[in-house]
Amino acid sequence: MRRLAGLLVVPLLLLSTAACGDGDDKGSDSASTQMTNDVPAITAGAKFGEKPTLSTGKGEPPKELKVKVISEGKGPALKKGDVAQVNYLGQVWDGKEPFDQSFDRGTPFDLELGAGRVIKGWDQGLEGQKVGSRVELVIPPELGYGAEGSGEKIKPNATLVFVVDIVKGASLPSPASAKGKEIAQDNKDLPKVGTNTDGKEVSLSVPKGAAEPTKLVSNYVLEGDGKPVTDKDSVIVKFVGKTWKDDKLFESTYATNQTVTWPMDQLSVKGLKDGLVGKKAGSRILLVIPQDQGFGDKQQGDIPPKSTLVFTLDILAVM
Repeated sequence: MRRLAGLLVVPLLLLSTAACGDGDDKGSDSASTQMTNDVPAITAGAKFGEKPTLSTGKGEPPKELKVKVISEGKGPALKKGDVAQVNYLGQVWDGKEPFDQSFDRGTPFDLELGAGRVIKGWDQGLEGQKVGSRVELVIPPELGYGAEGSGEKIKPNATLVFVVDIVKGASLPSPASAKGKEIAQDNKDLPKVGTNTDGKEVSLSVPKGAAEPTKLVSNYVLEGDGKPVTDKDSVIVKFVGKTWKDDKLFESTYATNQTVTWPMDQLSVKGLKDGLVGKKAGSRILLVIPQDQGFGDKQQGDIPPKSTLVFTLDILAVM
């Protein structure tokens, strides 16, 4: 998400030069030349879920992508188009400390495999790996940040080393759309939502002259048969959002053809969280969020203060 980024604590995007942060862990200094099977050794925190430390690479780094499975999970293997949540620590081959890591943030990093939104070494190295696995990736420059590098800590033509824990994963429908049972929309005082299932933008129209609801509305438009959302899940969604007062679009994920992953325990907008909990994966829902359950009297991007929010929202997967 862009305009609604404040809803979540958003992890750093690996393609961005801003990704070079949280690198204050110096635990690998004492083992600067340790190697295991030609990759830098994990010197502490070796188990899945533990924050690792890495030794410094010794000798010339490999010229091609190297993937080492540290421990294999029991979940499904990731394929292109799947969404995953991972924790990671990244270090340059000849470095003594990480340039970035997610373990201390308490928030896994979300990615859609093969979508080109992370460095190529991640897209290629994580494909085929099972959920629940810990893998170590050694990524040559052409599959990382190349001749440009990234920030101060990743120099041009740097070889990167990552330890990645695959925490969760989910497959998305193709095309990315809800496909459930159509539910009648017979309340003329509520917005109307399109029922197309081709993955294209869903229409959403607010009735002119109708009074703004003062209570949360969360109605099925297409009712799927997947797992109901709990407040401990993460949901993968596509949506269109408007303000009720002027029927004005403030955001659509269809414009960028992207999905959004929301960890439910990090949603700070009460109406979004309450409206999603209990709804089934594979569904399309109409959400009308009164101002006291939205952003209240605060401006949020293009959303004016005291706005009633209207969403058509496809719950593509729950993980």
